[in-house]
Amino acid sequence: MNSRLPQHSPKAMAGVLATLFACFVLAVPALAQAPAANAQPTAAPAARKRVEIVRTEQAPVIDGVLDEEFWRTATVIKDVEQYQPADHVEPSEKSEFYIAYSERYFYVGARLYDRDPSGISARQLIQNGTMQFDDAIEFIIDSFNNGRTGYHFQINPNGIRQDGLFENPSTLNRDWSGIWQAEARMDAQGWTAEAAIPFNTLNFDPTTEDWGFTIARTIARRQEEIAWSSFNRNLNPTTTGVISGIHDIRQGVGLDIVPSIAAATTRDYVKGTKGNRFDPSLNVFYKVTPNLTGVLTLNTDFSATEVDNRQVNLSRFSLFFPEKRDFFLQDVDIFTFGGRGGGGNNFGGRQNGIPFYSRRIGLSRTGQPVDINAGVKLSGRVGEWNVGALAVKQGESGALDSQNLFVGRAALNLLSESSVGVIFTSGDPLSSNGNTLGGVDFRYQNTRFSQRYTLSGNAFYQQTDTEGLTGDDKAYGVRAELDTQGTGVGGAVGYEYFGDDYRPALGFANRLGVETFTIDGSGRYFVQKHPFIRVLNSFANYEYTRSLATGELQSESVFWAPLNINSHRGDQVGININRDREGLDAPFQISPGIVLPAGEYTFLSAGMQFRVSNQRLFAPSIRLNQGEFYNGDRSRAQVGADWRPNQHLYMNFNYDYQDIKLPAGDFKVRLVSANVLYAFNSKWSWINLIQYDNASSSVGVNSRLRWNPVAGEDFFLVLNTGFDSEGVFSRISREQAEIAIKYTKTFRY
Repeated sequence: MNSRLPQHSPKAMAGVLATLFACFVLAVPALAQAPAANAQPTAAPAARKRVEIVRTEQAPVIDGVLDEEFWRTATVIKDVEQYQPADHVEPSEKSEFYIAYSERYFYVGARLYDRDPSGISARQLIQNGTMQFDDAIEFIIDSFNNGRTGYHFQINPNGIRQDGLFENPSTLNRDWSGIWQAEARMDAQGWTAEAAIPFNTLNFDPTTEDWGFTIARTIARRQEEIAWSSFNRNLNPTTTGVISGIHDIRQGVGLDIVPSIAAATTRDYVKGTKGNRFDPSLNVFYKVTPNLTGVLTLNTDFSATEVDNRQVNLSRFSLFFPEKRDFFLQDVDIFTFGGRGGGGNNFGGRQNGIPFYSRRIGLSRTGQPVDINAGVKLSGRVGEWNVGALAVKQGESGALDSQNLFVGRAALNLLSESSVGVIFTSGDPLSSNGNTLGGVDFRYQNTRFSQRYTLSGNAFYQQTDTEGLTGDDKAYGVRAELDTQGTGVGGAVGYEYFGDDYRPALGFANRLGVETFTIDGSGRYFVQKHPFIRVLNSFANYEYTRSLATGELQSESVFWAPLNINSHRGDQVGININRDREGLDAPFQISPGIVLPAGEYTFLSAGMQFRVSNQRLFAPSIRLNQGEFYNGDRSRAQVGADWRPNQHLYMNFNYDYQDIKLPAGDFKVRLVSANVLYAFNSKWSWINLIQYDNASSSVGVNSRLRWNPVAGEDFFLVLNTGFDSEGVFSRISREQAEIAIKYTKTFRY
């Protein structure tokens, strides 16, 4: 193979890129501010909106109807503007928002006028379900007024709640869930909503009377977004206005006691065994200070947690699955490192080199649950520092003794949106060998230096110490990005290095002994006054990964989507071209009995995709790809459909089919999933997920009946069962089944 990059040392390359990154941070703001030839000068960002909030000792009835005197005395917000599809123009409908607070609660009310109430979209009836295609209001509370993180709350016309936590201004983790109340009602004038957020649901700085805040409305049928405060077509903690006058608020004792009881019966049809289990567990949350929370968990049970969506792996590298367990999602933003980790990853779309990946805890190598006997966590803010510490006692697993695991994280806020931090981990949940990791990171972000552009960057360095390994145990990287939400172009450049003996035992790494260089580019154009088309997009990505040991190619990918069209209703159509190179330094078994010889492979493919907006009752989608694959060919079809005939029933179907023909042999990949959700009302829901893949020749069924009378109280009846399938469902035999019940209630003091 003759695929060597110029022979510069990794350190030299990293130094060059770090210098370029520094120059980028310093130079781009000035360049972005400078008007181009024959262009109008860019307007300076407007001053933050500000409003004084009313304090009250009254308490409205949260029933969705604004009929109490309470709301007539609240602070009123009417000066709202569109930020989608046009920026800072008059909304099509009138909106009025109301805010107030008491010693214990933050209150929000809304009157949303609509000249055609029959056009209001209100199809979601499951608590914390997606409202992407519903009319809704949403509001952000930045209780530290630092423009970095914040709480996100959303309500649709059915009174359904959805919430999330901004890990950083560009990453909203919707897996976070808080305790709060909300109701809504539709009427002849449109619809109304009310919400009450307890202060003990929030962390905050008791020394400041100014909080970041914005509130927005979605009119779904027009794809119209309206907000009190927005910037550059964005709604996030950096775009908030200011509400002032918040003082003398309390969280009570600041104690949440959350006991739960779970019982299950299991049966293994292959082994012919049965078993029963009874698992009481306890979570205790205590506000050490208004902005610092301690958590204790005993005999943690995750039986009601959602199952993972199946993936079929045709690569040489491990797959990434997101965290879904509530205990680990608490304050997940604190543990985000280097633009990666936490509840997601935003370092160029890759997950390699996450120092703390919480799914390493409580799961075996095969993904089976392992007992967590006890765990403690302390997380929050201390002055300008974000701090987090997690210690877990994991139970025995097979021949492996119980393990003590620890993660510590601290980050100092710098400038207006940036930070520098450290992380430390200790312990290996899958081995008795000692393992530690230390790392430092820097995050730069500037969302307000231009009316059109956001500038961001990340840099990190990690080093591990693993018993029995003495080689290269470093990992580092740097990335800089310029992005626009309006008409314009953007781009990014990044570099990553991972040593052969870098082992983040409590993290995630799927490629070792490599360095990767990436370049991204994008263009966006908002079409004016077209009857169908709203936005034209174009994307391109280049990624080169080479082996540190040989300097030779491991992977190279060129992706180009020259045209992607979005309609006013949210329909999408696009085309893409892919060119890949793979360097195999050893034979690779891509499928049982089918082995690719060592060598270098270059293959070209093209694809198209079409998706009907979920605004429509029936929304099909199709993605087709055809072309070369290693030394053969691949045809791939991904077909899906969403059907929501009413607010009670939602069905989703996805089928991924790959037909692969190689000189070593032909094989097919089939991945099928079906979701059936039925909401009896806003309290009762029944969620079913069926999955099949021919790689494992198994069918999995997860069925969850949920009763959620109020926020903080849940009852689950869960069925998990698996079947062995031969052929395409030609013969199905049951393998195992588990039926579990779980009840959880929060006692708040």
